[in-house]
Amino acid sequence: METAAAVSVPRSACRAALPFPAPLKLQGRVALPRRVLPGAPRQRLVARCAAADDSAAAELPIEKRFAAFPAVMDINQIREILPHRFPFLLVDRVIEYKAGEYAVAIKNVTINDNFFPGHFPERPIMPGVLMVEAMAQVGGIVMLQPEVGGSQDNFFFAGVDKVRFRKPVIAGDTLVMRMTLTKYQRKFGLAKMEGKAYVGGDVVCEGEFLLISATE
Repeated sequence: METAAAVSVPRSACRAALPFPAPLKLQGRVALPRRVLPGAPRQRLVARCAAADDSAAAELPIEKRFAAFPAVMDINQIREILPHRFPFLLVDRVIEYKAGEYAVAIKNVTINDNFFPGHFPERPIMPGVLMVEAMAQVGGIVMLQPEVGGSQDNFFFAGVDKVRFRKPVIAGDTLVMRMTLTKYQRKFGLAKMEGKAYVGGDVVCEGEFLLISATE
């Protein structure tokens, strides 16, 4: 014979019926459930889900669930660092930055980007060469800081190697780019960087970059 003991628990913690409560830890030891004597009624713990309209368990509307990317540098600060301008400024916001080491920035890809009418009219895909250019611009944000000694007048994208395109980037995506300085030869003004670009946490492009800061 069994008797049911009902308890109310949050919906997220709702489980199937359990034969007895989970073991409890007491001063480093585990307390086991009491042995039930023959013929004695057993209690069965029944989890009862909280009502769906419970204010504590109510879900947020989808438009409030996702926080915006932080803004370590906004577009105006980026324009003060990079010499690029429309339609070739491909960095909208810097979301993380450590001087002389790395930068993480985003490019909001929209159907209004001027390359989509030709690439392609029926299937808008961001050109791979522009993804590489956008990543190089993020690398420029690392190089053109006072801590590195760069300036808008002597910044050049010198080369790229081992580039791989993993997935297409389409209108509506947010391209998140991380550029990390791996080697810097100050005497020659050469910087080697490792770059990766992501959409929704998936790598869409990666490669090794060579940037140069040269005096005229």
